[in-house]
Amino acid sequence: MTKASILEPGKSYTFRNYFEMAYEPDDILAEFGVSLQRSTLSLPRAETDLEQIADLKDSLQRRLPYVSLTSEAARREILIAPVVLALLDYTQAQLRIEYSIKVSEQLKGALDYYLHTEHSLLIIEAKNADLARGFTQLAVELIALDQWTTSEEPVLYGAVSTGDVWQFGRFHRKQRRIDQDLNLYRVPADLDDLFQILVGLLVSERSV
Repeated sequence: MTKASILEPGKSYTFRNYFEMAYEPDDILAEFGVSLQRSTLSLPRAETDLEQIADLKDSLQRRLPYVSLTSEAARREILIAPVVLALLDYTQAQLRIEYSIKVSEQLKGALDYYLHTEHSLLIIEAKNADLARGFTQLAVELIALDQWTTSEEPVLYGAVSTGDVWQFGRFHRKQRRIDQDLNLYRVPADLDDLFQILVGLLVSERSV
């Protein structure tokens, strides 16, 4: 029996709309002919001096006891933005913030943070600190990025963050499959590991 479509014909959808949907992630992705697989991902890592990141980690540990992180703005400005900006020092990546793209009426909206060198990396904030729904939105944005970018990379990478927790995903463009990493990286505790991966995704040779 044919499954009923989630998306209504003729209706416009933004990336945020997919975050708000109550459907299962694999059902939403199936609307675009994409499957979902959850596994422990082996991600590129940069072997680099992280002295600057040690300073960032120390400053976060000192300041966090005095900051309320109940708002999205606080989580973004205190936890996410400093990590993203530090990436520029290590990678010289081009950064676009709130970068608007439109592929179709079903795939449009603003990418929170879009970084690119010879590789690209998408980073989004999980609204309402909801990592599960945030990953669904990340997956849809990677699907849109696949159609929007002129890059011929076989795999596109992204990360979703609540500020204190990060999760990675990747889109195998030819296989039409999103991989959701089972690993979670906490800030500031796992900042070293997280940053090695973020830098690695932008500057390292990718095997997958």
